[in-house]
Amino acid sequence: MDSIVVRGGQELQGRIPIAGAKNACLALMPATLLSDEPLTLTNAPRLSDIRTMSLLLRSLGAEVATMQDGRVLALSSHDLSNLTADYDIVRKMRASNLVLGPLLARAGRAVVSLPGGCAIGARPMDIHISGLEALGARIELRDGYLHAEAPKGLRGAVIEQRFASVGATENVVMAATLARGTTVLKNAAREPEIVDLVRCLRTMGAEIEGEGTETVTIEGVDRLHGATHPVVADRIELGTYMIAPAIAGGAVELVGGRIDLLPAFCEKLDAAGISVSETAEGIRVARANGRARAVDVRTAVFPGFPTDLQAQMMALLCTAEGTSVLEETIFENRFMHAPELMRMGARIEVHGGTATVHGVDRLKGAPVMATDLRASVSLILAGLAAEGETVVSRVYHLDRGYERVEEKLSGCGATIERIRGE
Repeated sequence: MDSIVVRGGQELQGRIPIAGAKNACLALMPATLLSDEPLTLTNAPRLSDIRTMSLLLRSLGAEVATMQDGRVLALSSHDLSNLTADYDIVRKMRASNLVLGPLLARAGRAVVSLPGGCAIGARPMDIHISGLEALGARIELRDGYLHAEAPKGLRGAVIEQRFASVGATENVVMAATLARGTTVLKNAAREPEIVDLVRCLRTMGAEIEGEGTETVTIEGVDRLHGATHPVVADRIELGTYMIAPAIAGGAVELVGGRIDLLPAFCEKLDAAGISVSETAEGIRVARANGRARAVDVRTAVFPGFPTDLQAQMMALLCTAEGTSVLEETIFENRFMHAPELMRMGARIEVHGGTATVHGVDRLKGAPVMATDLRASVSLILAGLAAEGETVVSRVYHLDRGYERVEEKLSGCGATIERIRGE
């Protein structure tokens, strides 16, 4: 397996381009299943998860072509030859479950394996299932697969989610675009990725209102047509690279970044003494003098502090002045990076969903192991601030969500390289 070697102590200076959002693209790609006309996505990220979703769509009969060095995805689902999303593909990535709603809406039935992904908590499918059942689907779990059918088609309904699940919101919204009548989805997720999906669906001919709010209304249409849509900037990659100069020192411009994508996160960086300002091309982040200041963080659904940036923020707070408390409210197993940071000299106490971080003057390089996607990049960030050499192993997680990390960080002065495994 590959590993990443980081030699700390270098301040960062330069520019980092922010890629299209992985989580947005993984929802946009299954939207092709809703139409027999082509869907073209521009500003697509070049990640292993995108390749996995491409493989899944091809297994269903869709055509997927990459152009412009992978930045453009050309998709077409004029002929669906298979309605089963197989375990061997789905187990690699949780977002595979986003084919369920589109297949039900377009073909009236689907068989989808229960999904996989990072081991960071239960993340059950019950919200997806209850939403689709409210639209008239019949769903049974047999042998690890969800067997879903809507022989009389889907029909509009009023649905109130018990939790503002991003994936369930995406599945229900896509399914409802072809349902008969009006669907009102309450307690909908408000993330920028939801807004981006709705904008794409609207370009395809869907009638949807309320994206970005807690109530989304979908008026079903008979069919959707083709479209071309640019993928929104990846706010999690953006936030990750905002942490880099905050922890290592220096100043970096994040090209394509927007403060409105991360309002709560930017507020916490400001409270920690990190300068965040808009530029003509994105965001400039700088740590002018001394260490960051301790801050308390509580993860929440958008527009709150993203759970996907909690590990990276913990890395920063390990070297902050004072004591910080991080409360994880979204996933119950998301402090697995804490013991690895402690190997580097961090002082962290974990009690259930709360981690108390006592800042230290300096971390020290050590061999550490990535446990999930966001944990892996948090260890790399910690390595930027550590004395000596940090070796991060099992970085296959990293390639699911970050493209060319070594290239982007080394371009700003970091000493970082990938060691290829056998």
